[in-house]
Amino acid sequence: MEKKLIIKMIKNCFRQYYSEVDLLPMSEKDLEELAYRIIKMKTEQPTADLYEVINDTVYEFLTG
Repeated sequence: MEKKLIIKMIKNCFRQYYSEVDLLPMSEKDLEELAYRIIKMKTEQPTADLYEVINDTVYEFLTG
């Protein structure tokens, strides 16, 4: 799975919650860890929709 695509999708998802994507509430390290978590989840559940996995993971990050 392409990590760059997932990071781009994560940033797009954050746009729902923040008007400027440059103001991500996370460091680059956190962004990488979030991407790896999504890749792992998608690998474990190959039939899961990638868009939903990313949205759920970002929501958990923001509310957790």
